[in-house]
Amino acid sequence: MSHEGCSHLLAGLSDFLDGEASAELCAEIQKHMADCNKCRVVINTLRKTVELYHQLPQPAFPDDARERLHKTLELSGYLK
Repeated sequence: MSHEGCSHLLAGLSDFLDGEASAELCAEIQKHMADCNKCRVVINTLRKTVELYHQLPQPAFPDDARERLHKTLELSGYLK
């Protein structure tokens, strides 16, 4: 498939990996991956990266830093 076809499919990659893509787009990406090794490597690597990221413990965000951030962004109304 041409590079343009790859770009078109990769534009919907986030929805595909999140399970939010249309059935049509999923089928199109799956078909493309069967024929395009470069895209298959990119997609599989990104999928594994996301999976590993979700397994990491979430860092604590200090309350004083959260307050400064909310005030700077003018989101003070969202502070608990």
